[in-house]
Amino acid sequence: MFVKLNNAVANSFIGRYFKLGNSGVPNARSTNFTTELRAGLATFVTMAYIISDNALVISDTGGPCVCNSSTGDLCVNDPDYIACKSIVQRDLITGTAAISCIATAIMGIFANLPLALAPGMGMNAYFTYTVVGFHGSGKIAYETAIAAIFVEGLLFIFLSIIGIRQWMTKLMPKSIKFAIGAGIGFFLTFIGLQRSAGIALISHDPSTIVTLGGCPEQNYNATTGICNGHNMESPTTWEEGNARFDFFKNVVSFHPMESAMRFNIGTSDVWVAVITFLYIDILDTTGTLYSMAKFSGFLDEHGDFEGSTAAFICDALSISIGAIFGTSPVSTYIESGSGITECGRTGITSLTVSFFFFISLFFAPIFASIPPWASGPALVVIGVMMAKGIKDINWEYLGDAVPSFLTIAIMPLTYNIAYGTIAGIGSYIVINTFVWLIEKVSFGRISLEKSKKDPWGNFSFGPGGEGLVPPWFVPVVYKIRGIKRTEKIKESLEERI
Repeated sequence: MFVKLNNAVANSFIGRYFKLGNSGVPNARSTNFTTELRAGLATFVTMAYIISDNALVISDTGGPCVCNSSTGDLCVNDPDYIACKSIVQRDLITGTAAISCIATAIMGIFANLPLALAPGMGMNAYFTYTVVGFHGSGKIAYETAIAAIFVEGLLFIFLSIIGIRQWMTKLMPKSIKFAIGAGIGFFLTFIGLQRSAGIALISHDPSTIVTLGGCPEQNYNATTGICNGHNMESPTTWEEGNARFDFFKNVVSFHPMESAMRFNIGTSDVWVAVITFLYIDILDTTGTLYSMAKFSGFLDEHGDFEGSTAAFICDALSISIGAIFGTSPVSTYIESGSGITECGRTGITSLTVSFFFFISLFFAPIFASIPPWASGPALVVIGVMMAKGIKDINWEYLGDAVPSFLTIAIMPLTYNIAYGTIAGIGSYIVINTFVWLIEKVSFGRISLEKSKKDPWGNFSFGPGGEGLVPPWFVPVVYKIRGIKRTEKIKESLEERI
């Protein structure tokens, strides 16, 4: 039915640029135009939740809203603050859809990969509950944190160009890479089960820290976060229903942003935040991009893939653009796997996703009206998807298993992705250093089953052992080596003559 259309597009400039099947260009990919459209739709459907969920999570910072309450309840019951926060959430609906549209289009056009980008789930939770804090209760103000993300994106571009970003990914032990993704999944699940951004199944308890929640609003103490009885008797959680419904009735409406471009770089705290976001992003966004490239079948025998440098630069550039829209770092989405499963193999898949995010800009009332108890289950499902990496962890060797387990456990228990990552890397260094010392002291008589350890330390980017040299620079290295060999041969012949 679509044979003529597919052939026409394949033989056009678009088909040749995106390397569609039957386009006649080298390294053409086994896909066609309609398949790419179907793959893009599949990806968008599986990740459309980010529009409401990201706005819901980041609006918990309060954005630029100022809390003047002296009661110590963080303005939870302040109607003026809640009204301001509602506007921030609507701004973030627009901002999330806009940056997802732009970032995904950039990836599709310049990297020609079937990958979709949006503010990362996990990074937005870290941004909200660790860096800025609930209703601005953290150490860094919202405007300062946004400025840090903008600067961090620029640094990320530099690291991507010179290849350090790719090398640092290889430096990370394989099992800990899988554990970080799983730990973020458990963290998101924990958030989705709470009251502020989820289904209120879990609430605070003064004795056990957390306990079973789900009580009606009249039995919930917003100041202490404790249910005073009637647990599991509320099918939903409280919400600002009237305001949301009034906005929802608009159905089709574009909400212009009011809180974008509010940076505050004139403070030393911004540099602390820059460093924090930088190393978390290196672990999070870089790992996700590599895993999607592997899932697509693009990785070669050296761990690189076509368009990798362009992909990393697009990913990094999107982080700074996202900061302009007031949102947390942008990342490649694991939901891109849905489109890849539908045989999406080119940037046309990404452009299709981008188009649907553009359309979403005009349906802000619908996305803004999704309450926490409706979006909370989505966070749980995301956690399930991210937790499947646990099966790839090397549980046969304690030097890999213990750091991986600590990474997973510490993230939700401390409400901090960075702490989990640090726990994993720190324990990995301690345990494996101890094993090495035992082997040296015993002169190799005690090996502690080190043969079961995951291999670590292969940092080469090519068959010539270029080490820190980025993939795009490998041909230059070979060219230099060829010139040197030619000169040596010439000198040798001259000496013989």
